[in-house]
Amino acid sequence: MPARRPARTALAAAAIALLSVTVAACGDQGGLRGAGATPTAVSPARLWPDLRPASSPAYPYDVATRETVKGVAVPGDDIRRVAPVAVAEAEFAAHPEDYGSKGAYHATVERTKQCVPGGDAARCPLLKAYYRDLTGDGRPDLTLGFRLYPTNQTAVRVYTVEHHRLVQVLADNDAIIGVELAGRALIERSPAGISGYEYRTTWTWDADQRAMVFSRDEFLRTGRGRHSHPAGTPSAGSGSPSPASPAPSASGR
Repeated sequence: MPARRPARTALAAAAIALLSVTVAACGDQGGLRGAGATPTAVSPARLWPDLRPASSPAYPYDVATRETVKGVAVPGDDIRRVAPVAVAEAEFAAHPEDYGSKGAYHATVERTKQCVPGGDAARCPLLKAYYRDLTGDGRPDLTLGFRLYPTNQTAVRVYTVEHHRLVQVLADNDAIIGVELAGRALIERSPAGISGYEYRTTWTWDADQRAMVFSRDEFLRTGRGRHSHPAGTPSAGSGSPSPASPAPSASGR
């Protein structure tokens, strides 16, 4: 962000000045030496102070999703003992408008039948399950993904356990080229319409809404037509299906 550059320059200059003093103290018993002039910080200028505030958002955006999962038990309140395929199937049953025969993602349901031992793993839409504490309660939460056929979108879901019940605390569909867990945040990377750029959307836990909320949306340069790779990947749950690589497509933004 350009507004922060003067402050960073001042900090760098201060560090150089401190290093110069240290070096001088070793070989020169003289006084302190100046590091030169530093840029003056400029406060932000408020534009159009008389502009009438908008009364409604430009477009709707679901900042939080929360839903109790029906029909899926959590043995011993241990989310690792919940079968990821059962969680996905519970969503299919709860939302026939999306996954029914006339739904936008109807082919996902048929392909999920292959997510069993002996099935065709290449056709299984379910991605590898990951476990990390994203809610801050000291227990692992489930991050689940599955392809939304016949589209090029991917469903990203996060689940936690509350009062012995499985609760979905994040639900987002997008064209995905990468997902990262950073601390207690989930970051989605999506293709942009301009070569060499991508969107990065960050979701973080909100204790008041009891859900992962949309907190930041960035449009970042990644290079000349190449997308950056995730810095690292968290530990995957054992016995989960191997992920199918999503094909980049135009984002639905």
